[in-house]
Amino acid sequence: MHARSVGEGVPPPRKTLPLAPKALYARRVLLVVGTIRLPARNLAAARPVMKRMAEASRAEEGCVEYGYAEDVFDPGLIHVKELWVDRGALDRHCAAPHLAEWRATWAALGIGDRDLRVYEVGEPRAL
Repeated sequence: MHARSVGEGVPPPRKTLPLAPKALYARRVLLVVGTIRLPARNLAAARPVMKRMAEASRAEEGCVEYGYAEDVFDPGLIHVKELWVDRGALDRHCAAPHLAEWRATWAALGIGDRDLRVYEVGEPRAL
């Protein structure tokens, strides 16, 4: 997968997967991965909205990693990756005001296709 980061000026994702303390992985964590799609002509309008969403999400308790990336081969396809310490943290995220604000922009941005999956994962290993 070839992707580039969305939202210039967004702090880089926390480098936790290879560097996280083993205590984080003593229990399973939740990995959310998937895609959203919007018309490529709306990317410029979407970037600042996605930046606000990423910044607010990264500030949430229990968020280990949160990011979006544009697919360089398929304009308008955005890859999503999130890592949460537990189901409670993910549930709080799903109920957060900034998530409702993000979803409220979908119609105007033309976001109509969303495919996100959640996985329970353990300690990462180098590939």
